[in-house]
Amino acid sequence: MLDEPRSGRLTAWGNALLAGFASPDDAAHHITGRDAVHRVTGLPGESGPVGLTLALGRLRALGATGLRLALPAPGHPLGLSGPPEFNARALEAEEAVVASGAALGLVPEVYEAGPEGDVHVEVVWHCLPVREAPPADVPSLSEAERELAEAMREAIEVLTRLDVAGSGPVAQAALEAYRARAERGGEVLAPGYPPRAVRVLELARRVGALISIAYRPGDREGREHGGAVSASEIAARAAALRPVERTARRAQVAAYNAMVEERDRRRG
Repeated sequence: MLDEPRSGRLTAWGNALLAGFASPDDAAHHITGRDAVHRVTGLPGESGPVGLTLALGRLRALGATGLRLALPAPGHPLGLSGPPEFNARALEAEEAVVASGAALGLVPEVYEAGPEGDVHVEVVWHCLPVREAPPADVPSLSEAERELAEAMREAIEVLTRLDVAGSGPVAQAALEAYRARAERGGEVLAPGYPPRAVRVLELARRVGALISIAYRPGDREGREHGGAVSASEIAARAAALRPVERTARRAQVAAYNAMVEERDRRRG
């Protein structure tokens, strides 16, 4: 849970480019990451798909002053502001980017081909009109940091109550995977982001790692779903963790959007 979303990379490095902290080629390179290629379709003034470098330049020419991340889930349109068509596409993808000042949004569609271990990934970003309005349910960095501290305590309490905290090889593997991601954390938020945003994102990922442990199979007695023995107990576990996961996603969005929010506060 809370792995680095492609929309997060586009938000972070697009903001770095727009603020003058990264070159177009560097931004495109980091956004693409390990994928083979990214293209953008539906951009105003373009008759077909274009590469990231051209697309970022076009967005700036169209008036984009910053990019914001959206991570919607059913019943929680986190970061969205409409219209319904864009919201529906973003909800289906579970992520999107909104370009402030240009009234445009981008939703990724991922195509994979090839055998396991040699998968070729192409991403098409669909550009659609958005409503210029405050995004839904996005906290400030300070709010997110306070909420995460409580969410961390709640996650640990739930894990302890379910008898899965730190137990078994599956839990250890999840923690090791988290540590590996944490070591790469400096590569996620691009140059120009405030240190507090990096700290909040790191804490959000730590909470996400704990949630992942609770959802993975295998406890001390080898039972699936970390000790849950019935469908009702599995549902109860999900209900207990849902508010924690929601808080972590809100904080993740706040961290990626911090550069734009900080700029707006200075101007405001």
